[in-house]
Amino acid sequence: MSRFVCVLASLLTFIGTAAAEYPERSITIIVPFAAGGPSDVMARILADRMRSTLGQFVVVENVTGAGGSIGVTRAVRSPPDGYTISFGHLGTHVFNGAIYPLTFDLLTDLEPVAMLPSNPMVIVSKNDVPAKTLKEFIAWVKRSSGKISAGTAGAGSGSHIAGAYFENITGTKLQFVPYRGTGPALNDLIAGQIDMMIDQTSNSINQIRAGKIRAYAVTDQKRVATASDIPTVDEVGLPGFYMTLWSALWVPKGTPKAAIAKLNAAVVEALADPAVRERFAQLGLEVPPRALQMPDALAARHKAEIAKWWPIIKAGNIRAD
Repeated sequence: MSRFVCVLASLLTFIGTAAAEYPERSITIIVPFAAGGPSDVMARILADRMRSTLGQFVVVENVTGAGGSIGVTRAVRSPPDGYTISFGHLGTHVFNGAIYPLTFDLLTDLEPVAMLPSNPMVIVSKNDVPAKTLKEFIAWVKRSSGKISAGTAGAGSGSHIAGAYFENITGTKLQFVPYRGTGPALNDLIAGQIDMMIDQTSNSINQIRAGKIRAYAVTDQKRVATASDIPTVDEVGLPGFYMTLWSALWVPKGTPKAAIAKLNAAVVEALADPAVRERFAQLGLEVPPRALQMPDALAARHKAEIAKWWPIIKAGNIRAD
């Protein structure tokens, strides 16, 4: 019996030491959209700051396609050892479950790590569009209904659902053009290859400031502090057209709780860093209160958003094709 106790004690000591040593190598954050887009930018800002807390490199890997579902699938199927993180948002971890035939469950096959900053969407167009205000823009879209091209990050993405919502509330019809992320879509908008987007503020804000595209309104009840010249939808004729895209981190089901706790602590520390907060503020991103950065808060938000959006998406017959 004494020998058994010694072996068990040694095993527990080994497990405890292994947990204490995590992480022992680099960690990968899988971003399901192209480099240069809003998700990629946020992930890289976080990864750079998390490195100093974790003592290991935090690498961003872009795995694109199918509105982000290919990247999420890669993360879900990775070993649950704390070395692969799924970066996602309202589109990838909520909308896609109602649109794509996923081979996993978004709620039960992922463990929540931390809630990240959020931002409203912004209605933007190429500069050649004759409309100067949102009311003029909606009238222009109605006159050209069915001919206006709208860039998206793929079927089921936030930009796609926002566009479908815009169609519904304005009685218009858009031609959706899917990309592997809103970064490439924004490049085509600047070049005049597409007419419009309903994009994350963080993605478009610098091009709006540079005068390369035109902004009509943000999809929120309040203006973005660092872009206060852009009115809200309530102020310019589209009341109630609200949509905020929140982001978060998850890991595969079965990841050790100790690893999740260390990752969450690294995120919380990063989001408290004044330099990180300033960079996010300049992008129009709002950092959630510390209590809402915790895994249990993310789990509750995730479940509530699925309950809210899936019936709406299915009723609207929004599909991946």
